[in-house]
Amino acid sequence: MMLKIRRIPLDTLRENVAVLASNCIALRPEAFQAFKRLEIHNNGHSIIASLDICSDPSMVGPDEIGLTEPAFRRLDVKEGGSVTIAPARSPQSLDHVRAKIVGETLDRYQIESIIHDIVGYRYSDMEIAAFLVACAGFLTTDELLHLTFAMANVGNHMTWNAPVIVDKHCIGGIPGNRTTMVVVPIVAAHGLTMPKTSSRAITSPAGTADTMEVLARVDLSMDEMKSVVEECKGCLVWGGHVNLSPADDILIGVERPLNLDTREQMVASIMSKKKAAGSTHLVIDLPVGPSAKVRDAMEAMRLRKLFEFVADAMKIHVDILVTDGAQPIGRGVGPILEAQDVMAVLANEPDAPKDLREKSLHLAGRVIEADPAVRGGGGYERAKELLESGAALASMNRIIDAQGRAPVAPKPGPLTADICANADGVVASIDCFRIAQLARLAGAPLDRGAGLLMLKRIGDRVEAGEPLYRIYSAGESHFHFAVDAAREIDGFALASPGVKAGGAK
Repeated sequence: MMLKIRRIPLDTLRENVAVLASNCIALRPEAFQAFKRLEIHNNGHSIIASLDICSDPSMVGPDEIGLTEPAFRRLDVKEGGSVTIAPARSPQSLDHVRAKIVGETLDRYQIESIIHDIVGYRYSDMEIAAFLVACAGFLTTDELLHLTFAMANVGNHMTWNAPVIVDKHCIGGIPGNRTTMVVVPIVAAHGLTMPKTSSRAITSPAGTADTMEVLARVDLSMDEMKSVVEECKGCLVWGGHVNLSPADDILIGVERPLNLDTREQMVASIMSKKKAAGSTHLVIDLPVGPSAKVRDAMEAMRLRKLFEFVADAMKIHVDILVTDGAQPIGRGVGPILEAQDVMAVLANEPDAPKDLREKSLHLAGRVIEADPAVRGGGGYERAKELLESGAALASMNRIIDAQGRAPVAPKPGPLTADICANADGVVASIDCFRIAQLARLAGAPLDRGAGLLMLKRIGDRVEAGEPLYRIYSAGESHFHFAVDAAREIDGFALASPGVKAGGAK
C-alpha cells in the first residue's frame, strides 16, 4: 500500500527516522511492536529508517509517512509523493559484528560489508557503537589495513594531473593549532599541489573548516574544488561536502561521544581520507603533551609505526613530526580568533604569534621537501622566504577569492571577561583539554566569535590580578556558563604550590 510523504522539519543528524500514525492504514497497530525499522521504497531507491509512532493527526495522517530531514534528503523525493514500506531486515553484516564482539578476526570481505552497510545508513548508532567498541578491544594489523582500505574505497575519489600531491594533517587535541591555514598558501606559493580537505569541529572549539569559513566559503563541490586547485595550486575546503571516506564521518560522530579514540581507529580515519583525496606525500603533526591526545614518547612511537605501516601499504610517503603539545598554539581559540592569528602570521605582522609562525614554517618546510628539486633540509628556508616576501599572503588571498571571500569582516564576540591569576607566580602548565572545554562553553564553534584569547604562556611570570586569558562570547547564557566554569576549571597552574588560576575580573 502506498503512503504519501510528509516532510518533518526535524534534523535527526545521521539517523533516518520515519514517523507513522498510530492508525496507519498500511500497518496494523500490533505490528508496530514487531520491528523497529522500516525499509522505504521509491522508484527503485530505498532507505532504512528507525520507526517512531505518532498519535497526533496534525503531524502525520493515517495515509502518510513522515520523514525527518536526513531521511527526506537521502530518499530524494518530493513532499506529497508516494512510497511503499516494508519491515527492514537486519543487515547480514551484523553477523560479522557479533563475531568480532566474541573475539573473532574479520577478513577483508567481512569488514567491507560492514563499512558498506554503515555508509548505506543500514546501521543504528547503537550497532555502530557495538562495532567500534569491538574494534577498540582488539584489532589486528591485517584488520586495520582492511578497515582503512574499505573506508577509502567508499565515497568519492579524487585524481590530479600532477605527480606529487601533498597534504598535512594534525591528529588534533591542541587548541588554536591552526597551522594548516598557514602551510597551504606557503606550499601553493612554492608550486606544489595541495588540495586540502579539512573537518569541522566535533568536540573541539574549531576545526580548520570552521576557521577558514570565517574568511571564505568552504562547502565547495568536487568540481569547484578542482577548479580552485587548478587556479591556485591549493585549497582549504570542508571535506564532508566532497564525500571523501564518508564512513569516517559517521564513525567519528558515534565514537566521540563515547570517548573512543584508539590508535588504530585514528590511523584508519586519517589514512582513508588521504587515500581518497589522492595524496602521494603526507606530513603528520603528532603533538605530545600531558593534556594532548598523545601523552608520552612511547605512545608517539607506537602511533608513528602504525601510520608508517598503513602508509606503506597504501603507497603514500609519510613523514611524522613529533611536536610540542604542552600548551595551545597561537593566541586565539575559536574560529574568528584563530583566523585573526593566521592572517597576522601570513601578513608578517610584528605581534603575530611566534609559536604559530615557527611551527607552520617547520611543517611547510617538510611538505616542500616532497619536491624533488628541493634539497633535503632546504624546505624551512624556502618556506620562510615565501612567507617573508609576501608570496604566501598573496597565495592565501587568491585561494580566498577563488573559493568565495566572506563578505563581512569578522569580529570577536562583544561580551568579554578576563580570567586572572589569584596570586603571584610563574605559569607552570596549561591544560589543553580544559581550555578547549571553556571555549566551547563560550559558544565556539557555532558562535564563530566566541572563544578564548590566551594572554600568557608556560614560563611567563604573572602577578595577582593579572589576566591569563580573555573569554569572548556573543550570547549571555554561553558567556555566563564560560565565566562561571572558569572560576572552577583550573586551566592554568602556577609554579607556586597549590596556587591556580581563578576568578573573573
